[in-house]
Amino acid sequence: MNWNEYPDRDMLFMSLADTLAAALTSALHAKDRVTFAVPGGTSPGPVFDALSQVHLPWDRVDVMLTDERWVPETSDRSNTALLRRTLLKGTAAAATMIPLISDAPAPEDDLDALTAAIKPHLPIDVLLIGMGADMHTASLFPGADRLAEGLSPDAPILLPMRAPGAPEPRMTLTAPVLSGALSTHILIMGDEKKAAIRRAADLTPTEAPVACILDGAQVHYAD
Repeated sequence: MNWNEYPDRDMLFMSLADTLAAALTSALHAKDRVTFAVPGGTSPGPVFDALSQVHLPWDRVDVMLTDERWVPETSDRSNTALLRRTLLKGTAAAATMIPLISDAPAPEDDLDALTAAIKPHLPIDVLLIGMGADMHTASLFPGADRLAEGLSPDAPILLPMRAPGAPEPRMTLTAPVLSGALSTHILIMGDEKKAAIRRAADLTPTEAPVACILDGAQVHYAD
């Protein structure tokens, strides 16, 4: 992994937005449409706020989440709804969102249809992703019910995932899809996560799922 440390979080957010815009621009020079995969949660919100105002041909950008909680968009835990509020606005409102969620009762019920919709948009051109203090990434959690399957080299594109401490089922991109991204950027903040990602570099993906994407990744950090 390549370490990028910033003097404060504001500088991190602005610099990372510029870096992602440059990566998207480069990808758009090479092909007609590009895929931009992003995390949920509130941490990337300021990055998305800045990026949404960048003048790119957003109508040629397909955006997808790296993972999603299996809840309706009306839920305050919906990453899809959060992404619509933070990234898919301003100039970026022209981007196309590729869903990881449906109205089905359980993620297994619509797995095939969601997978089929994502497959034409792979590989991911630009990946922004986070990491938890437990070293999970996307919804690849240590101890999750299908972690071994999700880390396998022949894993499917998408997997439903349930994990201790996660209050609802998840849908997640798997390790081969994430590690196959052409440009990978990991956003972390705080001493606890700094120590965790450095520890992950010496662990197996089973112990630290984020290890599956560290090779060649750009890590963006501020305290």
